Amino acid sequence: MRKSINTDNSSFDTRLKKIWEEKGIPSLFIVFILCLWEWSIHAKWIKETLLPAPSKVVLALVNHFEFLQVHVWVTAKETLLGFLIAILFGILLAVLMDQFTLIKRAFYPLLVISQTVPLIILAPLFAIWFGFGLAPKIVIVVMVCFFPIVISLFEGLESADQDMINLMRSMNATRFQIFRYVKFPSGMVGFFSGLRIAATYSVMGAVIGEWTGSSKGLGSYMIRSRNAFALDRAFAAVILIVIMSWIMFKAVDLIQHFATPWNRAK
Repeated sequence: MRKSINTDNSSFDTRLKKIWEEKGIPSLFIVFILCLWEWSIHAKWIKETLLPAPSKVVLALVNHFEFLQVHVWVTAKETLLGFLIAILFGILLAVLMDQFTLIKRAFYPLLVISQTVPLIILAPLFAIWFGFGLAPKIVIVVMVCFFPIVISLFEGLESADQDMINLMRSMNATRFQIFRYVKFPSGMVGFFSGLRIAATYSVMGAVIGEWTGSSKGLGSYMIRSRNAFALDRAFAAVILIVIMSWIMFKAVDLIQHFATPWNRAK
């Protein structure tokens, strides 16, 4: 009985230590940075015209939250639509590249080249081609998210256990069966890794699209706040962008938890 109690206490201490290391220390460090930032403003080390105090940013967020909600929904719509389209086309191209060598040789170099072109150059062109509505913003989000999704899934599919594939072939398994039972589970780990990267970039992609010409959205709100020298409101928009990116990241984690039960113990 005493041994069981000691084991339970040890397990509780281990969990508590893990929570402290994973969440406590980072949270404490963030609080320290914010306090140092606030103190630097009040001590006049940094001019408030250059960098607003965190308290002013929070106050601006609270006072303008009702107005900001409109911009948040616009940016969220652009982000989600672009992200979903990137996932659909990313999965399709990754599977085709894995199954057909010719498609891999044709598209892989183009994927790499697409990442060398600055989006800040393409964004105005998309606005000219597709107008100033949702379309150019969605296209930019797709471009930002597409590459990590395709590459991570494709490399995950290629890294499938070759011995297992050979075993399946010796048992006269079809191409679809090999993909379903060997390649698909192997590719999911890489796929969700790329999905996390894409999720964090997706919101910023929508914001970049809004910078080039938009009347609504957090990107447009930030530009107007900057031009009016209302840096506290611009930073309030930044906080909302960070929160949205964090929500996207955690949503991918949750989906992975339910979609890949074989990886939960790892």
